[in-house]
Amino acid sequence: MVTLVSLNRNEQSVARLILFNKPYGMLSQFTDRGTMGSDRPTLSSAIDLPGIYPAGRLDMDSEGLLLLTGDGRLQAQIADPKFKMPKSYLVQVEGEIGEDSLAALRRGVQLKDGPTRPAEAERIDDPALWPRDPPVRFRKSVPDCWIRLTIGEGRNRQVRRMTAAVGHPTLRLVRWSIGEWTVDGLQPGAWREAAAGPAALNPRFRKPRYPD
Repeated sequence: MVTLVSLNRNEQSVARLILFNKPYGMLSQFTDRGTMGSDRPTLSSAIDLPGIYPAGRLDMDSEGLLLLTGDGRLQAQIADPKFKMPKSYLVQVEGEIGEDSLAALRRGVQLKDGPTRPAEAERIDDPALWPRDPPVRFRKSVPDCWIRLTIGEGRNRQVRRMTAAVGHPTLRLVRWSIGEWTVDGLQPGAWREAAAGPAALNPRFRKPRYPD
């Protein structure tokens, strides 16, 4: 449960918050509003809880943390860019990314819908993640590497567009954390209920634990 503190300091409410590790290929919604007869997997195949909805979204070809709640205020604090809730991604990119490209990501890059805000970006060793199904296509002639990218925005396919803008297309994208909540310990398709207080909603939070 998450305790929300309103502008009236005497008011508190308890909201239910679910942490879900969305697998690759699953829609981040409970029903498939696509082509008639489509059998794409949805959240309903993994989560059978009434009255909760995704706080934000995660693309079908991305993996990792998706937060769900039935509390509108909590949804807004998680998903609305004006709250600048930091979201960290582990990103496998094509090529050997250099410091110039990382510096560009940190400053912000120009996209079709405008420049991105400054971000945190660093190269990391290959993280100890669950295997993706299906696996990323490996090409001997094309090297790859991993970066950790933390942003406070939530534009459509933003991370993929950012890495492409600096010349390193995304091969695999895993959202590891939102605020202080992480997907650590959750296998794809698994969920747990959060146990955190109001500090979790403050963007000046302690850094989450990342995989070795």
